[in-house]
Amino acid sequence: MSNAPPPREQPETFLTGQRIEEIDGPETFKRVFDVSRDTLAKLSLYESLLKRWQRAHNLVAPNSLEAVWPRHFADSAQLMRLAPNARIWLDLGSGAGFPGLVLAILAGADSEKAFHLVESTGRKCAFLETVIRETGAPAQVHQTRIEAFEGLPKGPPDIITARALAPLHGLLDYAVALSGPETRLILPKGQDVDNEWKVAAHSRKYDVQAIASLTQPAVRVLLISTPERRSHP
Repeated sequence: MSNAPPPREQPETFLTGQRIEEIDGPETFKRVFDVSRDTLAKLSLYESLLKRWQRAHNLVAPNSLEAVWPRHFADSAQLMRLAPNARIWLDLGSGAGFPGLVLAILAGADSEKAFHLVESTGRKCAFLETVIRETGAPAQVHQTRIEAFEGLPKGPPDIITARALAPLHGLLDYAVALSGPETRLILPKGQDVDNEWKVAAHSRKYDVQAIASLTQPAVRVLLISTPERRSHP
């Protein structure tokens, strides 16, 4: 396996010829992601529940609450395009449901896809369960620390996601323990992605593709496969 090149050396547009999209609410979200009115209604319900619970439970950064559609929903939704045929998704450190629960709502209740959300904080798990119940999303919450999670009973997932959870080297450590040979990682990363890659490359080798975010010019989405721990003499 060849060493992974730095993400900066592999820039790609997310959609050929498409510019960064300004998503300011449900209608522009619908246009960009081509979702149904029913899906849009479920995401609007999700937004309403998030704002209601936020007053008592501090689920997300307060300064992001008025930008739910671009900052949380769109950033999450774009990941589905990287693995449209994947069936089993595992989202680590789900928090208020980004990206895992958004992706589950996009998939729809009748989908063959299944989304597993790992989260250790009780109030966040209660919120996730509420949104799942109200929207019928094909998702299951696992209340546990990632280190204690023993994996999915029916085998490893097709895709592992995580957003704003840990530096890349830590995410790879988590993911390897829960992956199978065909599992891929989809990880949105911000401005420090080059430094994170350099640190991770000391302990692991892996295949990586860095993809430009549809919504934020400074963000890269890393599509990673076959991470392995390096052997040292």
